[in-house]
Amino acid sequence: MKTKKENLLTDDREDQSGIFDDTPENDAGLSGNAGDGTSDPSPDDRPENADGPDDFSENAGKARRSGKRSKRGAGSKDESASGDDGPQDTEKPEKEAPIARKLAEKQRSISVAEFFEKNRHILGFDSAPRALITTIKEAVDNSLDACEEAGILPDILVRIEKADNDSLYIIEEDNGPGIVKEQIPKVFAKLLYGSRFHALRQSRGQQGIGISAAVLYSQITAGKTTSVISKIGPDEPAHFYELMIDTSTNEPEILKDEIIDWPRPHGTHIELEMRASYVKGRKQSIAEYLKSTATVNPHARIRLIEPDGNEILFERATEQLPVRPEEVLPHPHGIELGMLIKMLHYTERQKLAPFLRYSFSKIGLQTADEICRAAGIDPEKDPHDITHSEAEKLLAAFSKVRIMAPSTDCLSPIGDDLIYKGLQKEYNVDFIATSCRKPEIYSGNPFIIEVGLAYGGSFPKDQKIDVLRFANRVPLLYQQGACVLTQAVEGIKWKQYGISQPGGGLPFGPFIVLIHIASTNVPFTSESKDAVADIPVIREETELAVKEAARKLKTYLGKQGELQKRREKEIIITKLLPVMAEKTAAIAGKDVPDISPVVANIMGNLLIRKRITRDEEDSSRAHVTVMLRNYGTSSRKLKLHVICPCSIDAPSPAPAESFSFGSEYDNVWNVSIVASGSKVFRFDVCGLSDEELNRDDVIMAEGLPEEEVTGAKVLK
Repeated sequence: MKTKKENLLTDDREDQSGIFDDTPENDAGLSGNAGDGTSDPSPDDRPENADGPDDFSENAGKARRSGKRSKRGAGSKDESASGDDGPQDTEKPEKEAPIARKLAEKQRSISVAEFFEKNRHILGFDSAPRALITTIKEAVDNSLDACEEAGILPDILVRIEKADNDSLYIIEEDNGPGIVKEQIPKVFAKLLYGSRFHALRQSRGQQGIGISAAVLYSQITAGKTTSVISKIGPDEPAHFYELMIDTSTNEPEILKDEIIDWPRPHGTHIELEMRASYVKGRKQSIAEYLKSTATVNPHARIRLIEPDGNEILFERATEQLPVRPEEVLPHPHGIELGMLIKMLHYTERQKLAPFLRYSFSKIGLQTADEICRAAGIDPEKDPHDITHSEAEKLLAAFSKVRIMAPSTDCLSPIGDDLIYKGLQKEYNVDFIATSCRKPEIYSGNPFIIEVGLAYGGSFPKDQKIDVLRFANRVPLLYQQGACVLTQAVEGIKWKQYGISQPGGGLPFGPFIVLIHIASTNVPFTSESKDAVADIPVIREETELAVKEAARKLKTYLGKQGELQKRREKEIIITKLLPVMAEKTAAIAGKDVPDISPVVANIMGNLLIRKRITRDEEDSSRAHVTVMLRNYGTSSRKLKLHVICPCSIDAPSPAPAESFSFGSEYDNVWNVSIVASGSKVFRFDVCGLSDEELNRDDVIMAEGLPEEEVTGAKVLK
């Protein structure tokens, strides 16, 4: 007679034995969590859209229960022990389909538009303020890229208007080359559609997602169509479209297609309505974004009309367009095995050596032969016959053979001069330093780091500095702490440059640091392009560029300290000398002398004096003599300005340039004067009184600190 414990063990073995029978039902049970001993909830208790592991467990549980019933139906010990000796029901239960087939019925592909419809935060549409900035950013980036490719100086309008409820109208318009009619719907209403994805050259946009993602966000939040106008030439019609995106197919849905009158000779206009909010007074705002854009794109004119009607104009500072980057072939050091195998498979070349020569940059005939020898592969072999192991050897050979660095013709850096002009145009500061590094490479991708540092002006002294980050001339406004450009600034010991840095991190002081990375493939941390990934060589180049600008700032601050001491000394001298001169003149019974030469001599300054004499025959004509004397111990260079409301006659020597502004004339001489040297400039003027000629702003110096000049104002 079995004990209770033995009976339980027997029952357990009999129940489990059904699980391992080779029946279709039990095969289905094996694909789930068989034998877990848990009871699954009824299908009626589950939500309609339940899927994944819960569906899997439910169906697996059914299969397990079906297996148990089948075993018992065949006559188990449990059944015989029940005392029911009547005839057994030999009819088999209905065969249940394997769970894999049921799961397969639920599986389907989704379009990229459907994916981003449910994951819009990935592209930067995770909040109302940011959605607006992202939309403006994508539209402006497209306009700048199009204008530069066509050789047109960009003239961009951004207008934002209030709509109903929490929605805004966004209007962006440019003077670019326009878009041909057939491409308009796909450019604006099809994700991952563009012309730059496979092009190895620097550009703002690349994936073909940006502006179409803004159209999708508008469609989701406002349920409205997007209006587009585009015109490709003065004699061409302007095409008007109303578009939406069919998210199930990622194809444009055209609701209206018309030809209209549009005054622009060429360009593109886009208008969207979306749920967004307009904020002011923050770093992450439309005005600040456009200001930053104008700083690194000084060739562009951008006009912003805010929802309250206020207009802000960011005028261009140069008529010079950026150097157009050239498309290049991929570099061997940036190729991975899978890409190499793909290139070998699809090439039209019939021999390996020519394939290497014409598929990659910086590989010539000799280098191609060296690579083949290093890989142990015949240069005459057909690339289509290369095996997987041979492809691995070929990839390894790229590292063994000396190959020249990638070409930088694919890059278009801003340059020292335009960084300086951009900062000078947008910020009122006392000092600007720039630094542009030589091109470097990461994973076969060339890149350049450029830095601008602007000091003084109205920047607060007791706050952390701002780091203005840019990638391919596009401002990066979010995730500053996650960006390697910021981390490089934080890692510098700013105290050795005379800058406060309590507790580490970003320094404190009245300045900003602008950092720009130009590359064919900027390594962003996410699809929203907010931060640059921590690549060691990028961090190193950023640190070196910032340190170079910081050294220039340190020199400036040191000189400012010396000038402050000179200023204090000059104040004391100019207070004491006049008193001494007056007393001496009174004792001698003579007029009080001009003490300017004495002050200049004591201070080691540049002395500028003018003398006016009237013509004996024509009293309306004045002869003006400007005398410069350098009391310093080193040579000085400056620009001498003579500004008056009339043109000058008989100048000697002739000025380097003369131009008018308003009712004034500015005559400029380039002056270089050695230590203890002097120079004289003469000219005549007519119709001006002595009072007008003796104004302080007639003679001005440019290029020297005001502390080093006596007798004239300094033009900053």
